[in-house]
Amino acid sequence: MAKISVVVLTKNEEKNIWDCLETVRWADELIVLDSLSTDRTVAIAQQYTPRVYQREFKNWPDQRNFALTLVTGDWVFFVDADERSTPELEAEVRRVTQDKIPVGWWVPRKNIIFGRWIRHTGWSPDYQLRLFQRRKGRYDTKRLVHELVILDGEAGYLKNTLTHLNYDSLRQFRAKQQVYTDHQAQMLKTQGVRPRWQSYLGQPLREFHRRFFKLEGYKDGFHGLLLSLLMAYYAWLTYRKLGRLWRRSPL
Repeated sequence: MAKISVVVLTKNEEKNIWDCLETVRWADELIVLDSLSTDRTVAIAQQYTPRVYQREFKNWPDQRNFALTLVTGDWVFFVDADERSTPELEAEVRRVTQDKIPVGWWVPRKNIIFGRWIRHTGWSPDYQLRLFQRRKGRYDTKRLVHELVILDGEAGYLKNTLTHLNYDSLRQFRAKQQVYTDHQAQMLKTQGVRPRWQSYLGQPLREFHRRFFKLEGYKDGFHGLLLSLLMAYYAWLTYRKLGRLWRRSPL
């Protein structure tokens, strides 16, 4: 039987970590890599596993790649602190990891945003490549936002979902937008993307149209409208920061 390692990355997650680890205690190996938390995260995690490590956080792909060096299992399953596994997902993971092909699996997520399951607006099924053979995958160090797994082989798709307690307040959403747009703007600049004056209006409008109409955000009612507007703001903020980066760059 294949050995499955579950890895959870943390940073001040005392609110979430208990419930998260409770749902993945079935793992053959449970590893928590903490980014120097100042709350009770580490103390709580140590009640579930002796494999708790601390390391300064640089960026997501760097942290995940370091976590891979700690894994001894045949397969690694990355679960975030604000995510919850289920018995059905556990059973499916156990079953598919008995075969060596595919070498990875996309896991669908059930996103709970502002207390509601978002079924459209681009948040469902929200597949994430989280389960893969340890020796067959690593994270792209150039992809700082929404990490990308470089997989040596094909990946399949699981049916059972990982519940994601995504955002519980507008304040939390806006705070994360600030962080993500910093990374997104830097990534675009590295790629040589320069914003034109039309970008500051065109990109937000396109994002709203994509979320609310193409991805059927209107079916999520008020939540869909609000999230579409917030993601339009995300696009505007990204290009605003991108413009600032270029203006500050030496000629």
